[in-house]
Amino acid sequence: MPLRAIIFDFNGVVADDETPHFLMFQQALREEGLSLTREDYYGAYLGMDERNCLASLLTKAGGPRDPARAQRIHDRKVALFRAYTATHKPELFPGVAEFVLQAGSRHRLAVASGGKREQIADALRGTPLERAFRLIVAAEDTTVGKPDPEIYLLTLGKLNETPPRPEPPLKAADCLVIEDSLAGIQSAKAAGMTVVGVATTYPAAALQEADAVYPSLGAVSLAQIEQLFRD
Repeated sequence: MPLRAIIFDFNGVVADDETPHFLMFQQALREEGLSLTREDYYGAYLGMDERNCLASLLTKAGGPRDPARAQRIHDRKVALFRAYTATHKPELFPGVAEFVLQAGSRHRLAVASGGKREQIADALRGTPLERAFRLIVAAEDTTVGKPDPEIYLLTLGKLNETPPRPEPPLKAADCLVIEDSLAGIQSAKAAGMTVVGVATTYPAAALQEADAVYPSLGAVSLAQIEQLFRD
């Protein structure tokens, strides 16, 4: 069955911005008297959307459920990230622009990210990829985060609704997902999709549930990716 669509996670796959996300989350929590270590963030929370990440963090911290506090921390993190990236625009990973543009000449492309739409748009603005993706599905579009398959199933449905509509309609088996975290890989696999892991955030050994793992998108050709659908 040929490859017909490629769905990209964004943070840590397209944009090199996982570290500033962590640092701004850490600062927002610190201002509320809460701590977040790099080990905990990368070990347990990265790959989740911000809403579910924050809920898990506050549950771990104990105390009564406090939606107002959670919203305050979330809003503060968003503001910190916006201020930081206004002067430190995240870079695209080397080779990503070339890979995406070539892939877009052959396949439908989408982003499916637990990040916020504003942050994704800001990172793409002024780059060769500003208009490369047919569709962007972000945290605002989902009710639960990765590793739940909702975001990838939603993206599949939206790809089928986006003109010109594919004929025949896309199925999960027609899609390849590119991810950098175990939670993301598990999400895509649960949606019935083939997954490539890129070891930009975690070591390759941590991504072995993917169908293939490469150091980065700059280290793999589109032909190698397409071969996964011919074997």
